[in-house]
Amino acid sequence: MDLLCCERAEFECRAYPDPVLLNDERVLQNLLKTEERYTPSGSYFECVQRELTPQMRKIVAEWMLEVCEEQKCQEEVFPLSMNYVDRFLGVCSIRKSQLQLLGTACLLLASKLREPKPLSAETLVYYTDSSISLNDLWRWELLVLSKLKWDVSAVTPQDFLRHILQRLPIHPETLDCDMVLRHAQTFIALCAREFVFSLYTPSMIAAASLAAALHGLGWTSRGRGGLSLQSLLMELHHITATDEDYLQSCLMQIEDMVTSTINARSGSGLSHSTTNSQTANPNYPAAGGVHQQWSEGITMTAGQSGNESTCPSAAAQDKLLEHEKAGTPTDVRDVHF
Repeated sequence: MDLLCCERAEFECRAYPDPVLLNDERVLQNLLKTEERYTPSGSYFECVQRELTPQMRKIVAEWMLEVCEEQKCQEEVFPLSMNYVDRFLGVCSIRKSQLQLLGTACLLLASKLREPKPLSAETLVYYTDSSISLNDLWRWELLVLSKLKWDVSAVTPQDFLRHILQRLPIHPETLDCDMVLRHAQTFIALCAREFVFSLYTPSMIAAASLAAALHGLGWTSRGRGGLSLQSLLMELHHITATDEDYLQSCLMQIEDMVTSTINARSGSGLSHSTTNSQTANPNYPAAGGVHQQWSEGITMTAGQSGNESTCPSAAAQDKLLEHEKAGTPTDVRDVHF
């Protein structure tokens, strides 16, 4: 088990890396053998869920991520909770009015597994603007556990980061490894919001996120003492046994996702400081307004029958961009998709 160090300022214990485990090749190989067991089904929106769409999943994922940020959860909590969400949705059909309740229950479970001091049920209910009850949350906690067969120790991309970084030829004098980890952890969190990345194995996402971080920090440039991007992908292939073409494809998708996220923020004219001002209260996320924005300007095409389709107007698209950065939804049950 990881050794523990006590952070007096926060009055809690957090795990720090154990060099014995990081240098043991058997630990990495066990992670690689186990990860596919927790990979969710990639077709549950077509085969299992009738009311849900990937965009609905993203709305709830963004809310869950902001709750984790507000509560300063460890980095593993959000990816693990999204793994629970995807695995549950792959075996159990629910109504769209129950999606936030599912996300809340998964956050509760993930924090119990990975946090020294788990999130309380009362806190999570408060973050939903009391749109769910404690009894609902506790019942759904048991429901999620039963559908997952109580197998909740899932492997996430976060579990691979230090193992992979330990095996790359990175010298501390040429690059700050802690900065690389922070960038990679950000990419992993962004990937967990998007349904398309749930189809990839955690090791692939971790390797591609590290490659994106190193490439973005200039480590793959000449004169920085690093490797070329192609050589880096080859090293990652040897470490994770993932095909280089798959790694490069995942890396390109991550870079495209980051670019589109930055463009969406700048295009909507909403700065990060504005978002922070809406969530100034550390105990309560930005509330209200989201379901009203959707009902006024957004029409989703996923629920339409036949070959009909409608494209949102320019004003509706602007509202969508505004919504994605305007804070967290308090309840998706009133959103009209």
